[in-house]
Amino acid sequence: MKIIQKALAFVGLLSLCGLFIYALQDAPTDENFETKLINDYNVYALQVPDNLNFAGEAMPLNNPDILERMDRELLVNTYWQSNGLLMFKRAKKYFPIIEPILKKHGVPDDFKYLAVIESGLTNAVSPAGARGVWQIMKGTGKENGLEINTNVDERYNLEKATEVACKYLLKSKKSLGSWTLAAAAYNGGTYGMSKRLKAQKVDNYYDLLLGEETGRYLFRIVALKEILSNPEKYGFNFRDKDLYENIPTYKVEVDTAVTNFAKFAQDFGINYKILKLHNPWLREPHLNNKSRKLYMVDIPKEGYYNVSID
Repeated sequence: MKIIQKALAFVGLLSLCGLFIYALQDAPTDENFETKLINDYNVYALQVPDNLNFAGEAMPLNNPDILERMDRELLVNTYWQSNGLLMFKRAKKYFPIIEPILKKHGVPDDFKYLAVIESGLTNAVSPAGARGVWQIMKGTGKENGLEINTNVDERYNLEKATEVACKYLLKSKKSLGSWTLAAAAYNGGTYGMSKRLKAQKVDNYYDLLLGEETGRYLFRIVALKEILSNPEKYGFNFRDKDLYENIPTYKVEVDTAVTNFAKFAQDFGINYKILKLHNPWLREPHLNNKSRKLYMVDIPKEGYYNVSID
């Protein structure tokens, strides 16, 4: 009997050790994070949520056409994993800049996802000439007070470009009557959307027959909103330290010409490349500024870059 009791105790001890080892292996530590990502990869059909909306305006998902189109965008954006993970990383860096400007103008927070599908939160250039995170055309930028020339292109200034996007969206909302149509108009134009609504005798985006780009536009926005709001649900695994940080800066007033921005940068303990990273709206290595206009140049705070300057 004692031999049996000892044997059972030994088996119990082994079981406890095994459970302890398994618990350690299953914990989301840095050591096993990469292994879990590889071993846990699977491809699943997705369940489209029943209550998706844009800016509080419900999507009519009881319509089979709308459901299929939404399913497509969820699938495409969920399983384009590299791009999706980059969106999470960039969102951490740029959403804190965009969100308060949207709020200030009374534009719903959901419009930050419009910027995601427009540019991937990069300073992209479209074949048509739209530029920056908000993909603003030259004419639209100038009409709304942006300076655009060989020296300076404020479409690349995220704060100023977000202000212009807000103005455009508010005008579209007033003209078309809904935030959904205002978002679609950012792609298809306010006049274009109004003309199609009238020609097709309907009053909302989801009843319109549109070209592929504008027809997918809202579905792509809502898909990115859903995925970026629920990373674990859609299989995205990351730690906060994996995301990109916005380097804090302070503003320097410039109201004269600058003949050499490389020298200007050195005076603040950085180099020309870093100056351009934080001020992509400066398009040339000098600033003419014959009118002595006041510009605000962002300089990163000390300690974030290792810079060797001759």
